[in-house]
Amino acid sequence: MTNSIGEFENADCIFIIGSNTTVAHPLIATRIFRAKKNGAKIIVADPRRVHIAEIADIHVNQKMGTDVALLNGIMHVIVKNGWQDQDYIDQQTEEFEACRKVIEAFTPEMASEICGVSVADIEAIAECYATAEKGSLVYCMGITQHTTGVDNVKSLANLAMLTGHLGKESSGVNPLRGQNNVQGACDMGGLPNVFTAYQPVTSEGAAEKFASAWGVDRLSTTLGLTIPAMLEGLENETVKALYIMGENPVVSDPDVNHVKKALEKAELLIVQDIFLTATAEMADVVLPGVSFAEKDGTFTNTERRGARVRKAIEPLGEARQDWQIIQDISSRFGYAMEYGSAEEIFNEMRKLTPSYAGISYERLEGDGLQWPCPTEDHPGTQFLHGGKIARGKGLFHAIDFQPPNENVDEQYPFWFSTGRVFAHYHTGTMTRNSPTLDAEIPEGFIELSAEDAEQLGIKNGETVTVSSRRGSVDTKALVTGRVEAGSVFMPFHFIESCANILTNPAHDPICKIPELKVCAVNIAKAA
Repeated sequence: MTNSIGEFENADCIFIIGSNTTVAHPLIATRIFRAKKNGAKIIVADPRRVHIAEIADIHVNQKMGTDVALLNGIMHVIVKNGWQDQDYIDQQTEEFEACRKVIEAFTPEMASEICGVSVADIEAIAECYATAEKGSLVYCMGITQHTTGVDNVKSLANLAMLTGHLGKESSGVNPLRGQNNVQGACDMGGLPNVFTAYQPVTSEGAAEKFASAWGVDRLSTTLGLTIPAMLEGLENETVKALYIMGENPVVSDPDVNHVKKALEKAELLIVQDIFLTATAEMADVVLPGVSFAEKDGTFTNTERRGARVRKAIEPLGEARQDWQIIQDISSRFGYAMEYGSAEEIFNEMRKLTPSYAGISYERLEGDGLQWPCPTEDHPGTQFLHGGKIARGKGLFHAIDFQPPNENVDEQYPFWFSTGRVFAHYHTGTMTRNSPTLDAEIPEGFIELSAEDAEQLGIKNGETVTVSSRRGSVDTKALVTGRVEAGSVFMPFHFIESCANILTNPAHDPICKIPELKVCAVNIAKAA
């Protein structure tokens, strides 16, 4: 997030797109409820009528995979009416003219035809967001999990820069991270192309810095593999072994049947986790890690705020600290690691990580600190790009609309999307092991409209077979007004009715994220 969670309360307009906020981020949703109470206008754009749409001043259901068309249409209206912040554009950005040429073509009529949102609603969103003094953008995986995920995010950045809603309080571009330490994992280099704080592995200077700190002659400047590339490597036998830590791809990744076939080809599959997940059941070796309650360390949350984590109980059974397991394996491979504590690791990390340099365990007492925090007397950073954009000038991108990788047809006539329900997280590794949470929603389902249910002769609660070009699953039908006719929604937490058997593994060409949010399916009564 460019801004902080508490700032939502004082925004004048909050534009939520591709985020089921109350379900996936309920604490952030409470801040948005407070903003509404304080007079903020709330805009919600989602193919499904998510719960937070109930408080929206403007709510639209764009067709799946048409976010760029919707956003370009909104920007067209802003420019046509002169609502852009031209001073901000001139002083703080570059390449606006190339972007302008693209959005000039996206009249609200053209955008409406593509995305299914009325011209009146496109114009109303444009006016509400652009004329607000403090406008905040909020998005989640409904924006990113597409073959055009990078385009979607760049389009939101374009919209924020166009209106000058960046670098000031209660504004900005605010992606909501999916779990408590997703931001921290990325910050620490948990990506195949960067060291900590997004220092590129392709940079000779960065590689030399880390090589010196770690006492080796040199580090590779070759990009690592993404998950799709790892699975492809297993299939073509260029990857022989896979070490999976805290992930459950047999439930979470698209085209699960393909995932299983790839994992079966591994000569060695190691899984480190706190439960025996479906992926762990396939492993040659299972290493028992620890839960948050059994470890010391730090988490960095969605607003870039680092906080201490303290061990409440000793590890149960044969479980061990994750860093100790990794350290022992490294030492046995010939590179000796001799860290004595999580804090010792953290202190080494902050010496190598400019945005964390001023953060220490002592300074994390209380409310923690938000990076960038470059020195020990720095207070942390509430919002990014204040005064000046971090890269020097904000870069506009000319983004044209590209349709989803897969389209509906006579054989597969329904648009299909996946997501979460309030009681469960991701593959249910933890929540489905909680009797209380599992009792709330104990089984999977598929949402379909009353119109489609009547046409198919399907009654609420009946078992249906859902099929895509990759496989079929049986689940219960939930007839609801939350989805539009022609569209269906299925939560992906339930391995016994695994939504990701159906989803499309096609991925964004830049960031390689799969198109989990849209594919084509068929629905019929179960035999």
